Amino acid sequence: MNEAWASAPVADCLVLVPAAGKRKVQARDYKPLGSFPVIDQGQEQIAGWTDDESTVIDAPLPLIVFGDHTRAFKFLERPFARGADGTQLLRPKDGIDPLFFFYACRAIDLPARGYNRHFTILKEKELAYPLDLTEQKVIASVLRKAESALQQQTALLDNLQELKRAAMHELFTRGLRGEPQKETEIGPVPESWKPRTILDLCEIWSGGTPRKSIAEYWNGDVPWVSGKDLKLPALDDAIDHISQAGVEAASRLAPAGAVLLLVRGMGLAKDLPVAVINRPMAFNQDVKALVSRGEYSGQFLRSAIYAGKDRLLSQIVPSAHGTMTLNLNDVETFKVACPTDPDEAAEIVAILDAIDRKIDLHRQKRKVLEELFQSLLHKLMTGEIRVADLDLSALSPASTQPEEARA
Repeated sequence: MNEAWASAPVADCLVLVPAAGKRKVQARDYKPLGSFPVIDQGQEQIAGWTDDESTVIDAPLPLIVFGDHTRAFKFLERPFARGADGTQLLRPKDGIDPLFFFYACRAIDLPARGYNRHFTILKEKELAYPLDLTEQKVIASVLRKAESALQQQTALLDNLQELKRAAMHELFTRGLRGEPQKETEIGPVPESWKPRTILDLCEIWSGGTPRKSIAEYWNGDVPWVSGKDLKLPALDDAIDHISQAGVEAASRLAPAGAVLLLVRGMGLAKDLPVAVINRPMAFNQDVKALVSRGEYSGQFLRSAIYAGKDRLLSQIVPSAHGTMTLNLNDVETFKVACPTDPDEAAEIVAILDAIDRKIDLHRQKRKVLEELFQSLLHKLMTGEIRVADLDLSALSPASTQPEEARA
């Protein structure tokens, strides 16, 4: 630690925040719009809105809101109201910049204790800070700039994903040929298109799990995909691998181009994990492999299934243990919209693939910025590096914009 730094327990760095008489907003009273943001212990920066001025905290600002159960920190510079439970208001003593304090708290290793409270543990943790207030402000400014670049990249990625959802809806209800629409049992589709069942279009294969006790089955280089892997950006990141003996004993090797669909697991609670594999892979019993009969590519089938995912998810059956399941019969009989012109199907794949490439690019950019922010947070807050030693040109606004916006 640099000699120009001090260290003290967080409790000794805090001053009392007067919030007596300020009523908290119950979750049922959150509004979608309002004059003042409601800040609670959730991960979202703003949980809702209120117009009730009796709940508003407008001094002393800025303040840090700490989620006692969630360990989430939020920096507030404008008047706000607190959610019903689980928040602590923090303000540092004189000599510690509030924004620096906000980032310094986030750099503290605060182990999760489930839904227990964490504030008592936070207060016991040591917090290091430069004695020079100007240096604190410069460090905080750099971290805010890095986090702002990360947030911009996240917003760009969210916009691209929304663009893909809108494009899928348009492509699978109107097609590319300007045809009139017709009503079908799965909704409107272009006049020449037909609803087709998964079983008509694919063979449906089941997988399995080799016995964990037999080391020979797990000593190999064949990717073995489970439900959690289907949520990864790339299936090549699959954690587990098995041997050919493991494949022969319990699983099945799906060919490149097959579609892997999650049919059992908590991942079905919010979405429909479905992916096309680019090389042969084994898979467990929570996953089905849809192997095209040759009429359409796996890429088209994946998109067609995902375009109708809400209909398929409506067939989910929860078990007594809370596990979500899609029955085989519901998968087999599920209908998707299919063009009769194979060239149109290929063009749709090309359009969606271009969007996917853009999404992958910005996902990688976000990952780099996440790693940069975490590295800066650790190294600046320990004095390992100094702001004067940094090249921050990568955080300029132009570097975080999409290529077409900078052309």
